[in-house]
Amino acid sequence: MKYMKLGTKPDTFYTEEAVRSVVSDVPADLIIHVNNTKYQLHKFPLLLKCGLLQRLCSDTDDGDEAPVPVALHDIPGGEEAFELCAKFCYGISISIGASTLVPALLAARFLRMTEAAAKGNLAAKLEAFFDTCVLAGWKDSVAALQAAWRLSGWSESRVVQPCLDSIVDKILTPPTKVTWSFTYTRPGYAAKKKQSVPRDWWTEDVSELDVEVFRSVISTVRASGLLPPPLIGEALHVYASKHLADPLRAAGSASVGDEDDEAVVARQRRVLESIVTMIPGEHGAVTGRFLLRLLRSAIRVGASPSTRAQLVRQAGSQLDEARGEDMLVPMPSGEGYDIGAAEAVLEHFLAQFRRPGGGAAPEERRRMSAAMGRVARTFDEYLRTIAALDRDLPVGRFVDLVECLPDIARSDHDGLYYAIDVYLKEHPELSKADKKRLCRLIDCRKLSPEVRAQAISNDRMPLRTIVQLLFVEQERTMGGAANHAAGASHGTAATVAPADLASTDAISSRLAARATKEGPAASSAEEHKSEVHRPRRDHARVADGAAAAAMTRSLSASTKATTPAGRKERTPEERGSRMRNKQ
Repeated sequence: MKYMKLGTKPDTFYTEEAVRSVVSDVPADLIIHVNNTKYQLHKFPLLLKCGLLQRLCSDTDDGDEAPVPVALHDIPGGEEAFELCAKFCYGISISIGASTLVPALLAARFLRMTEAAAKGNLAAKLEAFFDTCVLAGWKDSVAALQAAWRLSGWSESRVVQPCLDSIVDKILTPPTKVTWSFTYTRPGYAAKKKQSVPRDWWTEDVSELDVEVFRSVISTVRASGLLPPPLIGEALHVYASKHLADPLRAAGSASVGDEDDEAVVARQRRVLESIVTMIPGEHGAVTGRFLLRLLRSAIRVGASPSTRAQLVRQAGSQLDEARGEDMLVPMPSGEGYDIGAAEAVLEHFLAQFRRPGGGAAPEERRRMSAAMGRVARTFDEYLRTIAALDRDLPVGRFVDLVECLPDIARSDHDGLYYAIDVYLKEHPELSKADKKRLCRLIDCRKLSPEVRAQAISNDRMPLRTIVQLLFVEQERTMGGAANHAAGASHGTAATVAPADLASTDAISSRLAARATKEGPAASSAEEHKSEVHRPRRDHARVADGAAAAAMTRSLSASTKATTPAGRKERTPEERGSRMRNKQ
């Protein structure tokens, strides 16, 4: 940042009884009112350099001892800008920087401190400093543009437009030719010894601009066609991070209705809607996570329906880039989450697969298949998170959420199992019928062996679900035994691990004990009640108590069938003792 120093005298302005004066042996003969501030000054130094004051005081009598009152309420920059001009007239030392130059320059023009009034006047000095120093610098141009916009908007084109042109020219400069200082606070950048200028070096400094000026900069840069859309998207991301709080990250943030100043909400709404209109149309210009963040902010500040619809559509097209927590959308009231917004985003993602795609290239089909797999894992992670955070989420609403994703999208049901398990843990008051309704959503054959073993020993799982899991486990065990037998017929040793046999016996014993404890009578009423919910899959309908007993007998029989010929079958206690001795 560059500064210009004018004048040599010390500052002798002071305030006494709400009146600004200057130390002098000569009585004040000029009273100037600027807004709410009163100045007692002298005609001699001021009228020599201010053409406006010369005209206003031309009708006064020089012999009149009463001070001449003058009102300058319309002066640009207010009291601070006027005082800078007055100090210049008195020869008092002043320092002008990029942020103070604009109000001082506009005030000097307003007071007509031009070369016509006096040579070497303030306006000419400020204009020369603006042209040669401010516009040549990067941060100076940004600061001057911001000051000019806040002071006069687009009306002062003699300052705003040159600043805007200077900023755009520097943004379009190749990074290898950037020689000026800039703000860049990305993690790890400062620690690099040999720092090359990053392509997005300009994004943090322009984020200081008001949104209307920022929009003008981005529009001009995009029109040049010299920067790729992802770089424009990065600038939007930096601007949003600075001016829009993420409702998901703001710890203890108040609801929109509790805001002390509604103007803050209105400003954030204006910023968000402007950012959305600036998002490049090219796919991937911004990330899916950023789009979901904008959607959260849009719902919080009450953005227009068209803005929310656009964000839902764009976020849905890039949902495979998101994480589970990104789909959480807090309600504007701060209580609970907007489940409908997450459903809408998922629906727009799935709509891509409903379009006619028979002629799609193999690479495109593989890409879409991979994207579907990522979204399935993301959505199951979201289900797990929402089950833990939203204690008021009804079981029917949770079931509807699970069913939003088609069965074909989930290659495995491990994530779905964990989500349902969290819901059961957070809602221990659920009836048996509701628990069974939830667990029917799990396809036991799509669980990995590790998760299936965990589910079998999970006390929150209904007995019906454990029976189904054990059937799947039995099929796997008998399938392995069949493979061993096939190997034995070709001369390969066929044995069954004692640990598997002991585990099977232990599971059978535990299942029988649980069935005895609950009893068929205790579950018959609930079983009848649960039948009103039609299951999504054609699972076997087995009475809980009888199924458990049959399962025990079946597992015992499979254990005997898989014991090698000529080997005496050991009891579960003997096998457990042998395993401990080996360990």
